[in-house]
This record gives sequence, structure tokens and C-alpha cells, in this order.
Amino acid sequence: MNYRHAFHAGNFADCLKHAVLHWLFTAMARKEGAIFVLDTHAGAGAYRLDGPEAVRTGEHGQGITRLLAMPAPAALAPWLAAVRRAGEGAYPGSPALLGALLRGQDRMACCELHPEDFAALRRGFRADARIGIHHRDGWAAIGALLPPRERRALVLIDPPYEADGEIARLAEALRLAHARMKGAVLAGWFPIKHRAPLHALRAAIREAGPPDAVEVRFCRASPLDPARLNGAGLVLVNPPFGWEDGLGAILRALEAGLGVPRDAAADTGGAMLRLTDE
Repeated sequence: MNYRHAFHAGNFADCLKHAVLHWLFTAMARKEGAIFVLDTHAGAGAYRLDGPEAVRTGEHGQGITRLLAMPAPAALAPWLAAVRRAGEGAYPGSPALLGALLRGQDRMACCELHPEDFAALRRGFRADARIGIHHRDGWAAIGALLPPRERRALVLIDPPYEADGEIARLAEALRLAHARMKGAVLAGWFPIKHRAPLHALRAAIREAGPPDAVEVRFCRASPLDPARLNGAGLVLVNPPFGWEDGLGAILRALEAGLGVPRDAAADTGGAMLRLTDE
């Protein structure tokens, strides 16, 4: 995909990912126990929507900028409030979003290989002792950093999809993360261009994946053109209690806010699918 994230910050795929992540952590934080967060492919941490990369593509115009220009639906209001707190023209990526949610007892590790993004990530979080910044391969971090000392964890696996085979690597990474820490809440992000890789991911999760996995996806267009990003999704393992209602409301709010009708025949709009049974 050649997915340097500054070009795509705040697009519709980010809106899905970050609204779901915000809900996941908030649901987990209803209990007092400490949470360890692992962001395997963290990027720069935060982005400027008025920066040259975002201006060049303009993708945020049909994503976060559109949502911020209208009254916030209840399901999106907590996440949109977090975006607004980042300041005008700023967009918090997953490290900034989750970092702002950390409580005193929580901890986060962010991994990034790209030297410029790693430097930006380190600058952004150098004052927060709860957040460790690692210049390392995110795939390898799953085996190295799990299980943590905390009894609960939220793991985001969000690779750039620049190389062939990363859909298959995602399925294997989810399997490994679950094997290392069976109770962890896992979220694996994936792009949707056409249906074949999506079917392959589902088959891989069902064959060797963890016992409680669901798919949450959002498509702006039918997934028929492998040359464009038609949608995006997340494989969630061990989603917190209430996920069907909470995430269903998020999908409906995204459909309304982004002007994407739900059409089951065309695979547009939001959808949820249980991939494995508990």
C-alpha cells in the first residue's frame, strides 16, 4: 500500500479504527486493574491535518473533518471529544489517543521502525514515564513484550501493508499474541480493497485463530477494485462485554456521519461478523 500514515491521517479508515480503539480501552477501564497497551506499528503518534502530506491527499475531508463539522452522535462523542482536545488541525493517532486515556496504573509500549516516525514518536512522549518508545520491528515485539507484568492487555496490530503477505502475517500475529496472553484484547487492523484477501484472512482466523474472534468492518464502496482502498476492518479477539451494542452503534453513526449507506449486497457500510465461537 505504501502507507506512510501522514498522508492518510483522519481518513474514513482511521475513523473506524480510532473510534473502536477508544471504545475498547474505555470498556476495559471500567475495571480498576492495570492495563498494558502494546501498539506494534505506532507511526508518528499524532498528525497535522493542515500539514503538506494530509493536504496533498485531502482524505481527511471525507473522514474526521466531516465528522467534526456536524453534531456528534452519542456513539462517537467520546472519541470526537478526544480529537478536539488535541487542538485545531491536529489528529491523534493511536499512540496519542490511547496515551491520553491511560490512568496512573496503566502502561503502554509503542513500536516503530521508520526513523522519522520513531523520532517524532519519541519527542511526543518523552515526558511520560508510563509510555515506552521502541525502535524495533512490531511483529517481533509480540513475542518479546507479551505477556507483560499486568494481568490485562490491549494489543493493536496495525502494519503499513507495504509488503506482500501481511494479511497472512496478521492472522499469525493474532494467533501468537493469543497464545502468549490468552486473556488479552487484541485488535488487528486490515485494509479492504477486494474480497479475496478478506476471505483468506477469515479462513486463517477460523483455522488457527483464537476461540473468540469477531470482525468489524466499514466499506465506502464495494470491495471490487484492488487498486483502491474501498474499506477497512478490525479483527477483535476477546472483545469486552457489550461489544455488539457498543460497536454496532459506532458503525451506524459512521454510516450516518460519513454518508455511506448500508447495503449488504454491495458490502457497503458497517458490518460485524463472528469469526469463531467461544
